Amino acid sequence: MTEQLDLNEQNLPDETATVEFGQDLALALQAGDCVALWGDLGAGKSTLCRALLRAIADDPDLEVPSPTFTLVQSYEIRIPVSHFDLYRLADVSELDELGFDEALSAGICLVEWPERAGRALPKKRIDIRFQFTAEGGRIVSISAPEAKMARLHRVWQIRRFLDDQGFPHAARRHLTGDASSRAYEHIYPGNGDARLVLMDAPARPNGPPIRDGKPYSQIVHLAEDVYPFVAIDEALRARGFAAPAILAADCDSGILLLEDLGTEGVLDPQGNPIEERYRAAAACLAAIHDASFDRKIHLKGGDLHVIPDFDRPAMKMEVELLLDWHLPWKRNGAAVNDVEREAYLGIWDSLIDELAAVEKSIVLRDFHSPNIIWRGDRTGHDRIGLIDFQDAMMGPSAYDLVSLVQDARVTIPRPLMDQLMADYLALRNKAAGFDEAGFLKGWAIMSAQRACKLNGLWVRLLKRDGKPGYMRHMPRTLWHLSVAFEHPVLTPLRSWCAEAGIELPESAA
Repeated sequence: MTEQLDLNEQNLPDETATVEFGQDLALALQAGDCVALWGDLGAGKSTLCRALLRAIADDPDLEVPSPTFTLVQSYEIRIPVSHFDLYRLADVSELDELGFDEALSAGICLVEWPERAGRALPKKRIDIRFQFTAEGGRIVSISAPEAKMARLHRVWQIRRFLDDQGFPHAARRHLTGDASSRAYEHIYPGNGDARLVLMDAPARPNGPPIRDGKPYSQIVHLAEDVYPFVAIDEALRARGFAAPAILAADCDSGILLLEDLGTEGVLDPQGNPIEERYRAAAACLAAIHDASFDRKIHLKGGDLHVIPDFDRPAMKMEVELLLDWHLPWKRNGAAVNDVEREAYLGIWDSLIDELAAVEKSIVLRDFHSPNIIWRGDRTGHDRIGLIDFQDAMMGPSAYDLVSLVQDARVTIPRPLMDQLMADYLALRNKAAGFDEAGFLKGWAIMSAQRACKLNGLWVRLLKRDGKPGYMRHMPRTLWHLSVAFEHPVLTPLRSWCAEAGIELPESAA
């Protein structure tokens, strides 16, 4: 796209380069960003804005009229964007009438002729200054606060990675982000080749130590870089499962270029489970659990990944979310007392002891609807595309079946839940030595473990992170806990929850 002049400058020799710069800039922006575009008439400001808006909308034909006479044009797209042209602004006070502050709080503001705004623009903004070159092109210089500049540098770093891999001028579009620092892009090579997926996963910085000198991520075994993903990907593909091929990698930088398995999932347009696809996923999971996985995975570059155990500290750290977040919320802020905490954790110690004899396997950890790709043109287990498995552990194989049949974000009706369980058990019972009773005990314990974690997590996302939308899942995950309580091994925990005032729906609902 550009010749790199220094970290904060880009050379745009023609309109095509300006369009590409605008498209890349779209990947770096977040709600609350103000972008001030400085430059004379014809400098390329409007061209950049048009390219940026079409990229965020993922619509190359999006109509982008000039706001010269209206002063502002607003777009309700993936991130709301308001495009301001202040050339005809008579007085700075008019910005209030135009709703500038409201637009900035809701999304992104692009501002042409920012000098007309005086000091009304936010100080923590992104400034892009256009200058003409002798050859008729443009040089843009960019300045911004450190955190915003870091986002821009990351976008340019990925562009250079694509250039180095033989994909110059590839079109890039936002695909999705997840709850971690990972983000994903669709990559369109532009040479007739198939669309690709880029994983942007910079190394996770360690948080503060919270127990035994370790941060939360290490206690619960969350991947801190892309090496675990690469290792598990290789292990799954070697055993014939449909994980994406890794086409290029800069593991130290956390950039992977992946085969695109598609975007079709296992839910219908209304968000309901499609029975055929869920049953195929259960069959694929049974095959994964029938396969043997080595704990130590040697990567092609010589690195070694050791799959961690889903151990006692990890399990107990997660179930404590119920104590630390759900119950205080339920009790209008009143904390759990020491007696209650000791009893609860003692019950979990006993339940974890019960897991010693249950079947262990690789645990992909998040084997649920967002991470299952449906490939209807394939056959057998190849129909089930697998993604987002970098946090895999060795633990009770039942955990992944819990994730599937008790999807935290999708209501799986009880008849379908029971059918999926029956399908899975029928396949597993074909293998010699499979202990169905022990598996079902492990399933009940892991169901309760996951439900206790999630019913605390939703409240933490609400109270600590300001994300209330997850609370809509709580009735479902409370129901999951009631289903787990059908097994007699959970009787002590069921009694504790009843005494603590946790109200559960009927499990047969």
